[in-house]
Amino acid sequence: MTVIVTGGAGFIGSNFIFHMLRTYPSYRIICLDKLTYAGNLATLKDVMDNPNFRFVRLDICDRQGVYRLFEEEKPDIIVNFAAESHVDRSIDNPEIFLKTNILGTQVLMDACRKYGISRYHQVSTDEVYGDLPLDRPDLFFTEETPIHTSSPYSSSKAGADLLVMAYNRTYGLPVTISRCSNNYGPYHFPEKLIPLMIANALADKPLPVYGNGLNVRDWLYVEDHCRAIDLIIHKGRTGEVYNVGGHNEMRNIDIVKLICQKLGKPEDLITYVKDRKGHDMRYAIDPTKIHKELGWLPETKFADGIQKTIDWYLTHREWWEEIISGEYQNYYKKMYEEK
Repeated sequence: MTVIVTGGAGFIGSNFIFHMLRTYPSYRIICLDKLTYAGNLATLKDVMDNPNFRFVRLDICDRQGVYRLFEEEKPDIIVNFAAESHVDRSIDNPEIFLKTNILGTQVLMDACRKYGISRYHQVSTDEVYGDLPLDRPDLFFTEETPIHTSSPYSSSKAGADLLVMAYNRTYGLPVTISRCSNNYGPYHFPEKLIPLMIANALADKPLPVYGNGLNVRDWLYVEDHCRAIDLIIHKGRTGEVYNVGGHNEMRNIDIVKLICQKLGKPEDLITYVKDRKGHDMRYAIDPTKIHKELGWLPETKFADGIQKTIDWYLTHREWWEEIISGEYQNYYKKMYEEK
């Protein structure tokens, strides 16, 4: 079995590659990644010499390059993680999100039609559903929840999802989609909430929290997400959407305070900054469908997962310090220090 993993040098994609190489030692895993700011080849250094692994630097919008790779590798399964993914960046520059997340998805699926595959899997997000009110803890996103996007990012992901389902209906392409809640864990890019707070706290820098910090997210440990995608691509029903959630709802401010506590840092490092435009209040996923059909449940409680994540960042400082020392600093200043 040959599996192409796009966006495999990013956070979730790299963890998925590690999972697949561990779980299926006979599979050939091809990582396709453009290596934008969020793609880090250093993340994959431990598997680069694996004879069943190949890295290809390529943009999913490059039709000729993608077709050439399909001709060379004749893949059985495509798992598409490749996406521009940070909401703040989408507000600042929507165009690249539409190009990569929608047109890039089209290129991949056209290649699948041309060369034939057994499964195309689209990794999506719960953000396509919009948000839920804070005063209705009984409400959850299901696969039947209407799409109701809030940002250019979530709109681009919703557009890609619709295109994937259209290729299934129009061309009979064997597809599945997963919509996950917020992931956390090793190799998370330092612009995201949890690694950002860990890195800043360790440096005794201000901890910037949007608005009042009461926004609620459902947190999913990345290894649990990888197991879910593994089940979907092997056993999921073609043409179906599966929600993948962690049953770990937390307010942003509570996560920041917890990180301060675990690192022995004072809460007066917390700084409230101007809220994000169109900031969703609450995400919460009902993963009943994937549990009933495929037997998946999240195994990692947030208390355990956050400790493992903090420990990883403490023991892998070189990985993230190299990232935050470069171009990222200019972006960070624009997003937080100038507000």
